[in-house]
Amino acid sequence: MRGKSTDWWKSSVIYQIYPQSFQDSNNDGIGDLNGIRSRLDYIQKLGADTIWLNPIYVSPLIDNGYDIADYRAIHPQYGTMEDFEQLLREAHEKGIRIIMDLVVNHTSDQHEWFKQSRSSRNNPYSDFYIWKDAKEDGSLPNNWGSTFGGPAWTYVPERDQYYLHCFAKEQPDLNWENPAVREAVYEDMRFWLDKGVDGFRMDVISVISKDPAFPDNDGRFPYTKSYYMGSSNGPRVHEFLQEMNEQVLSRYDVMTVGETPNTTTKQALLFTDPARKELNMVFQFEHMHLDYGKYGKFSVERAPLADLKENLSKWQNDLEQGWNSLYWNNHDQPRAVSRYGDDQRFRIESAKMLGTLLHGMKGTPFVYMGEEIGQVNPEFERLEDYQDIETRAFIDLLRENGESEEFIRTVCHNGSRDNARTPMQWDSNKSNYGFSKSEPWLPFTKARDVFTVEDALNDPNSVFYHYQKLIALRKELPVLRNGTYSLKMKDHPEIFAYKRANENSSLYIICSFADQDIPFSLSDLGLSKEEEKCLSCAKLLLSNYCDTPETLSKIQTLRPYEALMILFDKTID
Repeated sequence: MRGKSTDWWKSSVIYQIYPQSFQDSNNDGIGDLNGIRSRLDYIQKLGADTIWLNPIYVSPLIDNGYDIADYRAIHPQYGTMEDFEQLLREAHEKGIRIIMDLVVNHTSDQHEWFKQSRSSRNNPYSDFYIWKDAKEDGSLPNNWGSTFGGPAWTYVPERDQYYLHCFAKEQPDLNWENPAVREAVYEDMRFWLDKGVDGFRMDVISVISKDPAFPDNDGRFPYTKSYYMGSSNGPRVHEFLQEMNEQVLSRYDVMTVGETPNTTTKQALLFTDPARKELNMVFQFEHMHLDYGKYGKFSVERAPLADLKENLSKWQNDLEQGWNSLYWNNHDQPRAVSRYGDDQRFRIESAKMLGTLLHGMKGTPFVYMGEEIGQVNPEFERLEDYQDIETRAFIDLLRENGESEEFIRTVCHNGSRDNARTPMQWDSNKSNYGFSKSEPWLPFTKARDVFTVEDALNDPNSVFYHYQKLIALRKELPVLRNGTYSLKMKDHPEIFAYKRANENSSLYIICSFADQDIPFSLSDLGLSKEEEKCLSCAKLLLSNYCDTPETLSKIQTLRPYEALMILFDKTID
């Protein structure tokens, strides 16, 4: 045990690694732990001080590791427990913490708990999962569908019952109503925390509690999310998390971030208010849904800037007693430059702008591997190149619905989870870009020039060095960590501007989402009287163009995707 939390995570920047796509050390085409260890200096150079590892446990990999068969063992494709312990030790020596993925809404159907549970109705694990009889007419227990297609219930003859799986049929949901399940989970958590792990990202943690009535979806949720009807922010979720905190988390100096789909700011406060002793922060998805269309994330829509400003500002203002996680990218989301910026003409500018916008906000920033070099959505040659279970299910659905192959290619390019999962592009080796000497498990893009970490490190004006500066500023400036937030230029159709302020400083972040020059001057921000008097002491902290005038009064336009950080010291608003 390492004592109670010191809130170190409030000043941290988290670097997320998808292990199988980061760095391959043994040339089998799959990234691994020793590959990650070989790149710790790179992460340290960037300035990130915490790594989040996607699942590395033993798994059949039906859902790329989110179907865990053994919570206390490393999947052989990633290495050994000794490899993990060495990675943890060397990371700590460099001042880098490591958090792991905790996936405890469900397990793999190959987990020993489930093998026992499905064998009969009378064994020590029979109640570890959610089993239901068919309805009197022989139909499924309810009308819930699963995220990856098909019903959320699968029949097992040995028990003559159905088990619930909100995701793939190979991912049965645990029964958190059973105290023995909860204690087994807590023991697995202690196993890793006692090794020195620094916390957990908790997968779909807001759905662990189910409504005991298991009500039918009344139409308010789409079929693939219809289980939200009885599981989203369920009746005992806060009780379970408070128990987890009391039994485990409060006894270690760790951070927690809970993935909480279908959660509002009001609900997020219940998870993150320190007085409630549950989680430190949550991953919410409202801003990720602004570009959803007929088929959800598989869409041709683009998020309206007005909606983006409204939503991100709401999460800034409503979580005063809680804490925000800040992210554009992760392993489930397409690349931000392709989604919100211009990944061709203005790739570098829009990547820097998006980073500036996010890192200027209040909360803990998460940088997903490759984001710091402006990595974009790949363009696969064939639909068959997509490996993701969700994407494959949607390709089948879209074909069944008669959609054209061109439409399917477009929406997969826009929304597939594989967009984030292509291997890191390390150097100019044109075969596999320094990731591996073997063919990678997921192909690189084939349709455009590939830019690499090597390119970024050799260019002083690269996206990498812009992110490095953003991270350094967060460590340096208290206003970035604790300042208030207020939206500026609310109704401007192409500018997202806001102010962070504390008793000593005012910091303005101005970001253009336009692909052309647009008029702008400091007076557009609605400066306070004190700031107007002190225009001469305002300082341009950061720009994503290298030739922005130091004399701020000379700024009369914002160039395509331009981003500015302007600091007023010792002003009072």
